[in-house]
Order: sequence, then C-alpha cells, then structure tokens
Amino acid sequence: MEQKVLSITQINEYIRSRMDADPMLGSVAVRGEISNYKMYPSGHHYFTLKDEGGALKCVMFKGNAMRLRFRPENGMKVIAMGKISVYPRDGAYQLYCAGMTVDGVGDLYAAFEQLKARLSQQGLFDPAHKKPLPKYPGVIGIVTSSAGAAVHDMLRILRKRYPLTQVRLFPVRVQGAEAPAEIAGAIRYANRYRLAELLIVGRGGGSIEDLWAFNDERVAQAIYQSEIPVISAVGHEPDVTISDYVADLRAATPSNAAELAVPDQQALRQTLDSMSGAMATALSRQVHSGRRQLKILAASPALSSPTGYLEQKRKSLELSHSRLLSGYTRGVEQKKRRYVALTAKLDAMSPLKVLTRGYAMAQSEQGQVIRSVKQVSPGDPIGIQVSDGRILAQVSGIEEEKA
Repeated sequence: MEQKVLSITQINEYIRSRMDADPMLGSVAVRGEISNYKMYPSGHHYFTLKDEGGALKCVMFKGNAMRLRFRPENGMKVIAMGKISVYPRDGAYQLYCAGMTVDGVGDLYAAFEQLKARLSQQGLFDPAHKKPLPKYPGVIGIVTSSAGAAVHDMLRILRKRYPLTQVRLFPVRVQGAEAPAEIAGAIRYANRYRLAELLIVGRGGGSIEDLWAFNDERVAQAIYQSEIPVISAVGHEPDVTISDYVADLRAATPSNAAELAVPDQQALRQTLDSMSGAMATALSRQVHSGRRQLKILAASPALSSPTGYLEQKRKSLELSHSRLLSGYTRGVEQKKRRYVALTAKLDAMSPLKVLTRGYAMAQSEQGQVIRSVKQVSPGDPIGIQVSDGRILAQVSGIEEEKA
C-alpha cells in the first residue's frame, strides 16, 4: 500500500484541527510562573509559563491584554485562561491567552500593589508634599456623585458644624470606566479657576471594584498636582485606595472628611466665650489697678497741696545747693594747699635756686648745658647763666683734669 505524502503545512493544519476540536484544550486554565515576558509595539504580549516540570509558550493579543487590570511581570505566579492550539507557521503549540489573574490574590489587588509601589517610588506619597488644610475654609469643593448618600451626609455635617462655609459640588461618576477621567478633570477644573480653598474627593462604601476609580493613576496625578489641599474620603474606614496615599489628608469616611474639613461652631463659640471672659477679667483688673494708682496720685502732696509740695522741693533744692557749694569750697581749698606744697617742692628743686648760692651754669651757643671740656673748643662762644642774668664769653683755652 502506497503511503500518502503530506506537506508540512498539511501536517500542522491537521494537528491544529484535532487540537481545536478537543473540548479540554479549547478552554483551559493553566497555573505557572511567567518568564521571558515581552510586549511588542503591536500591543501583543508574548511570554512563557513554567513550573517545576515544563514550560508552555503563550500569547495574549492586544484586545485581551488591554483588559488586564495589572501589568504581568517575570517571576509572577498567575493563572492564565484560554485555548491551546498550533501556530501552523512554526509547528509549535501554544496557549492563546484570553485572560489572566494573579495566583493566590485577585488581579485588582495585584494592580493596586503595583501602582502603589510605582507612585511611591515617584514620590507622590512623600509627606513633604502634603499641604496644610485651611483652618477656616470659606469655600469647600466636593468631588463626588450628586446621587449618592455620601454627598448628603457631607452637606448635612458641614452645615451643622460650620454654616459660614460655602460648598460647591463638582458632580462626577465615581465608578465605571469613565469615572477616573471625570474625577481627575473636576480636580483640575477646580484648580484652574480657583473655585475652592479645600477639596473633598471621594464616595461612599462599596466593593473593591466599586472603589477602583480612586485607584487610577490619572486621579492620583490630579490630586498630587492640585494646588488646593485635598481630603480623600473613599468608602469606609477599612477601605484604602491610592487616592488616600496621595491626598493631603485621608478621612475614614465621607462624613469624617466633613468633620475634618471645618471646625465645630459649638467649640468655636465656647472658645470665643472663654476668650471674651478672659478679656473682661483682664480689663477689670486693669481698671482696678488704674483706680488704685489714681488714689495714690490723688493723695500725693503734689496734687493735694501743690504750693506746699513746691516749698518742700525748694527747701530740698537749697539744701542740696548748700551741700554742693560746701563740698566745692572744701575741694578748692584742698587743691590750693596741694598746689602750694608742690610749688614749694618744685622751687626747691629748681636749678635757678642753686645759682643764687653763687653757682653758675655754662651753656653752648646752641643752649646746651656744658658738662665736659670735650664739648667746647678754644674760641667757641659760650653763655654763663648766673642768678641775675647771663654772661657772654669766649673759650680762651681748655684745661682737662688728669685722673
């Protein structure tokens, strides 16, 4: 019997048809670890799933990949759903992946952790970027759904706690595919036209899918870039979203956000009453002190008897003048006596006093005292100072004493 000869294409097509007809291979869920993950410009994703005993090539086309809520990474353990078939050109079978979840946790949780790590690395959660809230906001903007119960709770609390503030509602969808763009747009709109001094961004409670709009990077970036301080108020207290990390303040619930946004008017009234009482007490003490001072001044001699007071001061001045004059006189007399004594000492030490006793003082023509014969020569003019005048003479000769 002659054997039938088939082409490679025929063999591959045959195998593909048999595999496509197998109901088990037509819808499978495969658990494994991602490796060699690549995303091409076309939008298609190619990777390999492996476990301890083998490996399986996989492809996820652009349409399915766009529906992923997380970004697959090498080393991530996943469960991939799809069908197994043959790619005729290569003759290799592979998993055509239609969906994927993270093994052990939901894909939403994985996406949340991935975005949280990336934004934290970019510095969006840095406390240094947190802006202080205004203490007494004049205008508060609320970015939330106008149909939800959360907005009514916030309005009720704001009116009760601080009726002086004005509230502006920026109605947006808070769940669904369009919600992130609307929330981010409302935050930017309020900033562009400075429509509020404080923004509350949030919604009431729900499942993780319901709150997912507040885990969107577009909303996170809008909150981070907001020049107006933002309070994040998403869900109930256990619920934590990316918006909570980025916002300037996280509130446990929308109602809590309203409480954090404004002061309590009752507490303010009590504070004002306390301050008013303290001011009245201080003013009363000041008045009493002034009155005591006035009584003291009224009883003083200067006011009770001005002439007597002036006479007393005049006598005191005369006494001071007398003491000053007496002290001055004594000081002058002491100085005079000291002057006479010093003059007598100076006179006794004066060289002129010696001349009166018969001594004379020889001086050169320049007025220098001649103490040695070596200072003059024969023929030099000299002056001889005596007690009653000066004798002009000329050196006729020098006789030097021998030792």
